[in-house]
Amino acid sequence: MFAKSMLMTQSMQSWLLAFRLKTLTAAFIPVLVGTCLALSTGHFSGWWITFYCLAGAFCIQIATNLFNDAIDFKKGADTEERIGPQRVTQSGRLSEKQVWMIAFSFLLLAIFFGWPLVWRGGLVIVLLGLISLFLAYGYTGGPFPLAYLGLGDLFVILFFGLFAVGGTFYLQGLEFSLEALVAGLQVGFLSTILIAINNLRDSESDKKVNKKTLAVRFGDRFVKWEIGLLFALVYLFNFYYLYLKPNLWLALSFLSLPLAIFIIRFVISVRQKAHLNKALGLATLHQMVFGILLSLGFVLS
Repeated sequence: MFAKSMLMTQSMQSWLLAFRLKTLTAAFIPVLVGTCLALSTGHFSGWWITFYCLAGAFCIQIATNLFNDAIDFKKGADTEERIGPQRVTQSGRLSEKQVWMIAFSFLLLAIFFGWPLVWRGGLVIVLLGLISLFLAYGYTGGPFPLAYLGLGDLFVILFFGLFAVGGTFYLQGLEFSLEALVAGLQVGFLSTILIAINNLRDSESDKKVNKKTLAVRFGDRFVKWEIGLLFALVYLFNFYYLYLKPNLWLALSFLSLPLAIFIIRFVISVRQKAHLNKALGLATLHQMVFGILLSLGFVLS
């Protein structure tokens, strides 16, 4: 009985590791920002919309992580030389078949949670949903895997930024707005910083398997400049809200600027790439803090 309990515990730990729960901030923050922007502009229609947006986003994010785990292992991108967090397929904690099956299960769950949103938003949401479902796999798989072609950064800006924030806002008020576009870019840039740090850390191993991330194509220095530029744009775009509505609450997210500066300096000065795991954790924390502060600023203004 005890042995069986231990096996179940180990299996649960393996699945939680495979889900990469820390990455779910990239799914949570866009929905939070889009919802709070809708609240502040009078476009809010109900928390049930937020719930289904969150549930669908979480499922697609987890499915993407699982596909990434299995496909990168199959292509040889994840090996024993990996300096990032452990991957369950490569380490043998779960079989490739198990990971594929659960990945598709989460896509089915995403479809389930997406039906009420399709009913609410119509054809626009159908198109966004179908593209999102396909690219959960197509990010690393298929004939044109975005992550292997250097298009991962653009994908993240679009889907974890513009589409996620804009889609949430649209579902609440059935309208588009320039404010949602700006907020979507900010959130998308923050998620792209996570990808950029990840690719910077793994550039040597990615090069060996012809995974042509921007770090592989243009070098580490380029990616470090990219990270600094994205951080700068995130904070510069704050002035758009202040221009529309001069209000100190809309400057609340500037409180996270010292953390952003620290991350930039850390990434620039780092010598051992294994230390970038710390930068990745700090960037995830920054995304959460910035997103919450920006959302509070919208609501309180």
